[in-house]
Amino acid sequence: MSELQTWLERLERLHPTEIELGLSRVAAVADTLGVQKPAPKVITVAGTNGKGSCVATMEALLLAGDRRVGAYSSPHLLRFNERIRIDGQEASDAALVEAFEAVEAARGATSLTYFEFTTLAALWLFQRAGVEFALLEVGLGGRLDAVNLVDADIAVITSVAIDHEAWLGSDREVIGREKAGILRPGSPFVCADPEPPLSVSSAAASLGAPSQFIGRDFTVEGDRYRFGELEVRLPPVSLPRPSIAGAITALSLLEGLPAGGAEGIRAAIERIQLPGRCQQLTWRGRELLLDVGHNPAAAAYLARWLADHPVSGKTIALVAAMGDKDLEGLFRPLVGQVVHWQPAALPGNDRAADPQKLRDALRQVGVPPTAVDSRSPAVAEGAAALVADMGQEDRLLVFGSFFTVAEVLQRVREHGDGESEK
Repeated sequence: MSELQTWLERLERLHPTEIELGLSRVAAVADTLGVQKPAPKVITVAGTNGKGSCVATMEALLLAGDRRVGAYSSPHLLRFNERIRIDGQEASDAALVEAFEAVEAARGATSLTYFEFTTLAALWLFQRAGVEFALLEVGLGGRLDAVNLVDADIAVITSVAIDHEAWLGSDREVIGREKAGILRPGSPFVCADPEPPLSVSSAAASLGAPSQFIGRDFTVEGDRYRFGELEVRLPPVSLPRPSIAGAITALSLLEGLPAGGAEGIRAAIERIQLPGRCQQLTWRGRELLLDVGHNPAAAAYLARWLADHPVSGKTIALVAAMGDKDLEGLFRPLVGQVVHWQPAALPGNDRAADPQKLRDALRQVGVPPTAVDSRSPAVAEGAAALVADMGQEDRLLVFGSFFTVAEVLQRVREHGDGESEK
């Protein structure tokens, strides 16, 4: 086992609970580390969906302009190193271990969750590297999330939808208020949700935060983005366009856009590769579509994407999801797009829903039993079997969680047999 893996396993046991929202403990350790301002310009991104896409877009735009940038996002798919990037490169094992040692020395007797510990490590690495921009993706909620110990120069909310009900509730107004906790008095705010709850705009107004709302101050209609005099024809990438629009708007406010105007922006966005977001692969001569969507709003976006990108054959779905998710809400938008369903298992994942629970949810949303496979394979094995039986014109959709996509992506990379990005 590598030294990094030893550290990561230790961090999972460090705190009695996986999640403990609140800033007092992590802020105290941040004060000791001196990382409350990890870069001259900090952009914090919250949102139910689209956060990773927004961060990836800002990162690509900044790199295209030769700006020094640190990006922190979660969760990862295959390697922890994916979470912390400096100038477009994943942090090395050695750098992560050094950062963990620094956090460990600073925390003393203070107990930290896995996410709190790794957030501090990211801030420490960004500060040490001397990046100009730090892009921080909220893990859960906003107000009480560890990244909110840093005062953002610009706050971005990509979307407000229902997820993580046990922590955030099932009311969009309440959820919006939590996410708006990343705003700061007088600091700019960008909202990429076309229908934000009133709590978001109210929070911005009460803080005197100069605000840019999609549909009011900047727009994205089809592939056309507009903000003031800036107009960009967006390239055909799989990322949600509101998140891309929010990223461009935020960077325009901080003079972070690359040279070359609209063409420079378009070229940078074309280069973005974000695994697991409507990611198209060819594997063993068959089309795969991998998507980490795991809530109703993400499923609705996925359904629209499928409708806009039809295949001449049929779409088959392999799904594994967490047991605490709204499974009926996850499946309902996709009923009209998927011809056959394969519920699958995630062995060793205590949070994963039993495949029979997935079948029950599919039945509740009107999927006939004949369209649902009675077998319950592990995710990777199920994907391989489906690909072997698919027609050349068919498509395999893999979705339901980060864990689900990671299992298949790992299998594809280990047994490529002609893997290629479409």
